[in-house]
Parts: sequence; structure tokens; C-alpha cells
Amino acid sequence: MQVANKVILNTGALYGRMLITIFISLFATRLVLNMLGAADYGLFNLVSGVIAMLSFLNIAMTISTQRYMSFHLGTKDSHKLKLVFNASVLLHLVLGLAMVLLFEVAGSYLFDHVLNYPANRTMAAKLIFQFMIVSAFFTIISVPYDATLIAQENMVMVAILGVVESLGKLLIAVALQYTGYDKLIVYGGLMALLTVLILLFKQVYCSMKYEESRIGIRQYFDRQLLKEMFAYAGWNMFGAGSIVARNQGLALLLNIFFGTIVNAAYGIANQVNAQLSYFSVTMLRALNPQIIKSEGSGDRPRMLRLSMIASKFSFFLLSFFAIPMLIEMPFVLKCWLKQVPEHTVVMCRLVVIATLINQLSAGIQVAVQSVGKIRKYQVVVSTIVLMNLPIAWLLLKAGCASSTVLVSAILVEVASGIYRVVAAKRITGLSPLLYIKQVIIRAIAPVLLSATLALAPQWFMTEGVIRLGVTTLVSVLAMITWVRLIGLTPEEITKMEQLFSRVFSKLQARLIVLKAN
Repeated sequence: MQVANKVILNTGALYGRMLITIFISLFATRLVLNMLGAADYGLFNLVSGVIAMLSFLNIAMTISTQRYMSFHLGTKDSHKLKLVFNASVLLHLVLGLAMVLLFEVAGSYLFDHVLNYPANRTMAAKLIFQFMIVSAFFTIISVPYDATLIAQENMVMVAILGVVESLGKLLIAVALQYTGYDKLIVYGGLMALLTVLILLFKQVYCSMKYEESRIGIRQYFDRQLLKEMFAYAGWNMFGAGSIVARNQGLALLLNIFFGTIVNAAYGIANQVNAQLSYFSVTMLRALNPQIIKSEGSGDRPRMLRLSMIASKFSFFLLSFFAIPMLIEMPFVLKCWLKQVPEHTVVMCRLVVIATLINQLSAGIQVAVQSVGKIRKYQVVVSTIVLMNLPIAWLLLKAGCASSTVLVSAILVEVASGIYRVVAAKRITGLSPLLYIKQVIIRAIAPVLLSATLALAPQWFMTEGVIRLGVTTLVSVLAMITWVRLIGLTPEEITKMEQLFSRVFSKLQARLIVLKAN
């Protein structure tokens, strides 16, 4: 299959999954919030958030394993792929066990001295903590299989698994209505069980389909490769850990200063942001293997070109949906949730803005990862990101509103984005001026113009479904127009036209065949 066709198929599969899972996730979240209540929902987010502070191992190791597998797929070295996979299995097993030990040791201190929760929910909170440890362990040891599917660009199976997992979460949400036991405990236990079942399926599927995914640790043990991957993953852990620590650290600060109700608002804001981010993350997931494979095959100009395209288009895709959501956030939340916790609207808006800024350098992050020289890069970026916590503490100590911690997060994202571009110049040879011209200016200008036009219905229409529809329509039409006029280069316009023409021709041919039958 040609590269362009594969990217189209993978993107289509992932977007299909995204549309299904967004609908299911939003509905399931509403059910869970209604069944648990704001306090228990906030408690679940608080306890599971503590686990997430170290489950960044999953994020970091997925990136690391995928990088090595995609790189060696580019070099077409099948033996090296087997070495990489088996080294990854061993690393994840050790890291998973270490994580379990660490959490079990730290759990007592967290419950006695750090977490703020209702005294009558102590047993439930501790059981949820244990369920989340189990879930995190099985999530970590499933990483080699996730990385294999992504590196092999088998996004169809990734999409199917995503839909199945979302349906499982919906069934769990529905089941809460019929249980006579503590709903919070039942919810945590079933979520952990779902993680285990998904891992078992991935293991069976990958070992049957991909030869390199068959476990043979003794046969394919390579001490030097193991050390190299561990060092690379270690710096990725540091980088991913700083982001998770920042996010969950803010949750802890909000809990300490304001309690679980504000945690519920922050949790919902992250849910909304995660659903919107699927639009850009999906495109990046389909394109990232090609960026890394380009570096593996020695084609750095193509790698840099793809990384800039990834940054710009991920920003566009998120903006298409973020603009109407930012404008109509109060109405959307009222439609989605029966009870909207206080501060949720402003937190949702600020978290989405921070993510939009991050997307402007999303492709640059992949470019740096593909080269592999990440130690200094991760140290500096992580330090900038973690500065959000002392800044937030000072703001809250001074009596500022809870939302100010997310304003500081936006400023931190700007600073880290600037450094990423500077570091990419040193590591990959990226031209900052070319990046500003091709990405920053061409991305931000269409979005600002479109957002300005999308605000117009606010002046002469009352809140409701009609205004939401008009705002969305104006935003989408404005984005399409301004992206075409300002956002794309002439070369990109030509390629997009050729791409749409090719897709339309294929659809037309299939319709003719279907009619003939």
C-alpha cells in the first residue's frame, strides 16, 4: 500500500473510532457523574490522579518503544525489531513491578498526610487506590503491544480496540444503576478488570500477526540495546512525568486549597480537553510513524517537513472544534451534565487554550524524539513545565481564584514551546524562521480571524441549540476559508486537492461496483 493511501486509511479508521468513542465517553461520563455524585466523582479523579502521577511510565515507554520499532522498520532490519520488542517486554515487566511496590509503600503516607477526602469514604478511597494500581500495572505491561500496532501502522485494530474499550466503560456506567453495592467501589473494580481483558486480547492478536511480537527474551536478549532503550526511556519518563506531575500536582493543590468539588470541575475540564484533543492526536498518531521512519531511512528533510505539517494541521484540527466549544462552553456543559460543578466553565476554557498552544510544537516534539538526542532537551522542557507548580502554589497562597493556576499553565506552555523550537534547531537543524513563517503565522492568523467571526452570534442571539449550531457553522466555514487563503502553502494546497481527488475517485469507483452488484 502506498504511504499516502496508508495514512488516509489509518486516519479514517482513527477518526471513525474517535467519533464513536467521544459520543460514548461523554454519555458514560454523564452517567457516572450522576450515579456517583460530584463528591465521589471528585474523589475518584483525585485517587486515580495520584496513580496517574507515575503511570506516565506508560506514556514514556510507548513513545520509546515505538521510536525504536518505527526507526528499525525504516532501516528494514527484522532481527533488530525482535530484539527491540523483547527488550521492551522485559523493561515493562520490571517497571510495572517497581511501580506496584512504590505505590504500595507510598499509599499510607498519601492517605494519612496528603489527600483531602471525606472521613466516611476512607475504605472506598483505599480500595479505589488498589484497583488503580492493578489497572496501571497491566497498562504498563501492554505498552510493547501498543507500540507494535502503532509502529506497524495498524490503526484499524487500534481503532477497534478503542471502540471496544469505550463500550466497556459505557457498560460499566450503565451497570452502576443496578448494583446494590457501593457504586464507587464497583466502578473502580470494573474499570481495572476492563484493562486486564484489553491487554490479554492485544497479546494474543500481536503474537499471531507479527513475528517480532512473539516473546523470546532469552533468545533475543541484547544487553547493550537494553541499556540504550532504558536510557532513552528514562529521559522520556522524566519528560512525560513532568507533564503528568504538573497536571496532577495542580489537582492536589486545588484539593488542598478548595476540596473535592473543585477537583470535580478540574476533572471534567480534563475530560472535555481529552475529547477535543482526539481530533489532533488522531492525525498525529497516523503521521508519527512516517516521521520516525523518515529519520530511520536517512531522509531528514522529509522528516522536518512532515513534523512542521504535523504541528500546523494538529493545531487546525483542534481549532475546528475548540472555537465553538470555547464560545458556547456554558450551554454545552449544561446539555451534557445535569449538574455542572462550580468553576467548570472557566477551567474547561483555560485547559483547552493551553492544549491549543501545545499543539503548535507537537510535530517538533516528534522530530526531536526521532533523532534520539533528548537528554538536555527533556531536562530543560521538564524544568519549565514543573515551574507551573510553585507558581500555582504562590498564586493560591496569595488568595487568588482556583482558575489562576490554569492561567499560569498557559504561560508555561508558551515558554516550553519557544524552547522546543530552539532545541530542535540544535538537534535536527530546523530553521526557527522557517517554522515561524510556515507554522506559527500560517496557523494562528486563520484561527484568530475565524474565532472573531464566530463570536458574532453572541451579539444578537439568545443562548440555545440554534445559537450553538449557527456559531459552529460560522466557525467551520470561516476556518475552511481562512486556512485555504492563509494557512496552507501553494504546495500543500496542490497536495490536498490531489488527495481529495484521489479519495473521491476511489469512493466513486466503489459506488459504481456496489450498484452493479
